[in-house]
Amino acid sequence: MMKMKNIVAAFVLLLSVAGCTDKKIIPIVKPVPPVVDLGWQFETTPVWQDDFTNPGIPDPTKWSYDIGGSGWGNNELQYYTGGDNVGIVNDNLVIQAKKQNFEGRQYTSTRLISKGKGDWTYGRYEVRAKLPRGRGTWPAIWLLPSDNSYGQWPTSGEIDIMEHVGFDLNNVHATIHCSAYNGQRGNQKSSAKIVPTATTDFHVYRIDWTPYSIKGFVDDEQYFEYINDNTSFTTWPFNKNYYMILNLAVGGNWGGAQGVDDTCFPASMEVDYVKVYKIIQ
Repeated sequence: MMKMKNIVAAFVLLLSVAGCTDKKIIPIVKPVPPVVDLGWQFETTPVWQDDFTNPGIPDPTKWSYDIGGSGWGNNELQYYTGGDNVGIVNDNLVIQAKKQNFEGRQYTSTRLISKGKGDWTYGRYEVRAKLPRGRGTWPAIWLLPSDNSYGQWPTSGEIDIMEHVGFDLNNVHATIHCSAYNGQRGNQKSSAKIVPTATTDFHVYRIDWTPYSIKGFVDDEQYFEYINDNTSFTTWPFNKNYYMILNLAVGGNWGGAQGVDDTCFPASMEVDYVKVYKIIQ
């Protein structure tokens, strides 16, 4: 009889425990502290620069080339060559897109990269440039992650200092892409500004990148800001090394949205200088 009482007691205890497990446990979620803007400043002497004063090809100690005609994830029409579409003329870097058949493509151009030769986390990035004119041209000055530490695009991020599409004359854009906000989703964080002489004169395109935010400028006038919400890499992968890209695409999902005017070729993006300033931590 005592044994039966023990069994019943144990059964009641099990039911009691089981009943406890059905109760919802509400976790205590601590709020994520915001990143505070500490008013970061930048050094006044560039840590890296190119003034393009030596005629010929770009300095191979500072620049390499992305080569190929794969469409580059945007259905672009050009084939990027190693050096046939770029040179230094009158102290300016000139990237030229041409209408010519090459390796199965009908256009050629150049995509310069500083990867492995100029890679930084945070900083001030300045590029003084004059943009090409013509429907179908798509020049860009931008940054990509050096190591894709968080995964392939867009997970590891992209920072666009300047983009311009020829069918939307003189309207320049600063943009970021990340896992949460990107062009595939159509919710990338971006701002645009009309620069009436973007294709006829030189202007300084700049970003200031700190642990707090990424700000975009034209001729020292701010028109874009993306603030670090400090939640995860899905919204802020911008704490790793990035490298610079200077390129002139033809067509593509955005650049070719209204077709390509072949009468505008050859078309050129000219760059007076590139300067990078370190953040003062």
